[in-house]
This record gives sequence, C-alpha cells and structure tokens, in this order.
Amino acid sequence: MGLLEGKTLLVTGVLKDTSIAFHVARLAQEQGATVILTSFGRQLRLTQVTARRLPSPAPVVQLDVTDEEDLAALADRVREHTDHLDAVVHSIGFAPQSVMGGNFLQAPWSEVATAMEISAFSLKSLAVAAQPLLVQGGAVVGLTFDAAFAWPVYDWMGVAKAAFESTARYLARDLGPNGIRVNLVSAGPVRTTAATSIPGFEQMESTWSDRAPLGWDVTDPEPAARAVAALCSDWFPATTAEIVHVDGGVHAMGQ
Repeated sequence: MGLLEGKTLLVTGVLKDTSIAFHVARLAQEQGATVILTSFGRQLRLTQVTARRLPSPAPVVQLDVTDEEDLAALADRVREHTDHLDAVVHSIGFAPQSVMGGNFLQAPWSEVATAMEISAFSLKSLAVAAQPLLVQGGAVVGLTFDAAFAWPVYDWMGVAKAAFESTARYLARDLGPNGIRVNLVSAGPVRTTAATSIPGFEQMESTWSDRAPLGWDVTDPEPAARAVAALCSDWFPATTAEIVHVDGGVHAMGQ
C-alpha cells in the first residue's frame, strides 16, 4: 500500500519534468494518489504536454492565482474530476528580473508588489479557493527557499519568501480548527526553469554542495519532492506551521 493510497492531490506549478512539482506529482501517483494539476495562459499547453509524462496522465484545470474569477471557479473546476481534495501543493513563484540580481535598492514597488502577490499572497489565495474541497486531516504544502538569510542575488524574492513563510504560519493558525495542516519544504537550490531565470543563480548553487554535510545535487529535485509527498500523507497528523529543510544540512551550518 502506497503512502498516498486513495488520496487526491491538487498540484500547482508543473511546467517541465525538471520541476520539483512534476516530481511531487509523479511520486504521488506512484504512491497511490490521484493527481490534478493547475496551469494558465500560455503555460497551460506546456503543462498539458508535461502531464503526459507522468505515470498516469493527469487533468489540468485553469488557475491564475492573481485572477479572482479563476480563484472563485477553482472548486467547481476541480469538482469535474473529484469531489474532494486531501492535499494541495503550492509550487508557485515569480518575480520580475528587475527586483533580483543585485537590484534590491533600485527595485520599484510596482514590480516588488508583483513578486509579493504571486510568490507570497498566492498561498492564502490558493488555500482559501481550495478549502471547500479539503477534507478533515487534509494538508496544504508549499515550497520555499530559506528566508532566514539575505542570499546573494535573491533580493526581493527573498523578502517575498519571508512573507510566504509567515503566511504559512497564519494559515496554519486559521485552518487548524478545520483539521487542515499547513507546512513548507525549504529546498536547497535545484536547477529548475524558475531557478535558472534568477539573474546570478549560479552564485547560490556553486558552493552549496561544499557547505552541505550530506552533499547536494542541484540537478536532483527528488529529495524535496519526497518531503512534500510525505507532508501530504497521514504520517504527520499533528505537524503544522513547520518548515522542513531539504538542503543537505546547509541551514544549520555556520558561514
């Protein structure tokens, strides 16, 4: 019997098969879950193509987390495929390049606001939109990059991740009475499409393996994906508002 046998998961952020979200969806299916994906706009077709590379093709529903109509329609769109959700995976993040790559002091609020809405506020938006379908004992799991530090080149995306992590704690507080857990996985740098779009990303990844007691492979998204899958399961029934680090141990090492 698989870790997620009989579960139904909604997974956001699947673009290519190099993404952590893709491997979450793959592992979830291998562990017995039914998986539904979300995408929108020009990315929708790419997600549909990538979905065919999963062990079982997964349906893709329209969701732009900045669109109120999409958010309001999410539950009905998901109901076309299932009558409930056991877990929701948030793997969404975006910041204009102008607010990263050493532009912290020059970044304009209008573009910082875009990063904050898509990369932080969207966790609340997604959780609320999916809440009507989430069962007692369900889970919301998000992916973050350790916001305890000021990383090279990450700039306002790092600030957005700090807001994201705080948002998860408040969601855990407010959704806990409904039996819904909210946890995050803080992954080390993985060479995904989103990560490599960060100007100067190689500065963060280049020394990670040397600093990690367990070592670190920037081309392997599976360790982070496994942690997400585990947090979606019933094996953490009393864990919420937690950040699980999957980074080879770098978060605990001195500089």
